[in-house]
Amino acid sequence: MTRPTSSAPSQRMLRVGEQVRAAITQVLQRGEVRDDIIEATVISISEVRMSPDLKIATAYVTPLGVSDHSIVIEALNRHAKFIRGRLGPQLRQMKYMPEVRFRDDTSFDNYKKIDELLRSPEVSRDLDSDSDSDEK
Repeated sequence: MTRPTSSAPSQRMLRVGEQVRAAITQVLQRGEVRDDIIEATVISISEVRMSPDLKIATAYVTPLGVSDHSIVIEALNRHAKFIRGRLGPQLRQMKYMPEVRFRDDTSFDNYKKIDELLRSPEVSRDLDSDSDSDEK
């Protein structure tokens, strides 16, 4: 009998992803990565998604106060092996230390677009007309 495949992450993937996120955050907060771009930027790690075999960790980051996120993402990816090595003491319960990849987190941009759409005059007009018909 084959297992059904699902695209939803398992509880273990979520738990390990959160542990990796916390460990990466600590490495960056302590300033262990010696790079002018990384040291000069406040970096928010919103999520870490683990591969099903827990060997690849994709960290979604948002550099704050920087207009060009790609420069910071490239700097983080240049130092990914060093960061991976620094995760060892905090993730020693893992059989394999995951390879860390950094990606730009675009979810905040998506939330902003949705908010702008909800505040648009067309949507407001539709909502007002719905509330008028409910009152009758």
